[in-house]
Amino acid sequence: MEDSYRVSAMKHPCVYILASRPLGTIYVGVTSSLHKRMAEHTQGLIDGFTKTYGVKRLVYYEMHPIMTDAIRREKQLRVWRRKWKIRLIEQSNPEWLNLFDETSGEIHYAPADAVRLLRETS
Repeated sequence: MEDSYRVSAMKHPCVYILASRPLGTIYVGVTSSLHKRMAEHTQGLIDGFTKTYGVKRLVYYEMHPIMTDAIRREKQLRVWRRKWKIRLIEQSNPEWLNLFDETSGEIHYAPADAVRLLRETS
């Protein structure tokens, strides 16, 4: 992911989707610190579904201005059909790349998302 953009480590309300592998088991979560939460997931520090099923590949995320918006979106995504979640992931990350670099702790934008952000700031 040499040409990817990086997300700052500051705290921001965020909804995220993890996968065990491309088209594998999917998990939807919410956090105020995506960097910290991803470190916890990848190190297996959070007991439960993600640890049990090896779901630790960050394939999608959305930043929100306030936590109540992030929680509302997480609840919405959790009840979506699986195929809708897959479509959402593949719109911004068609190769299901892991957007979290375990060695550096950096979070990258998905290639399609980076293009969208560049358009919005132009």
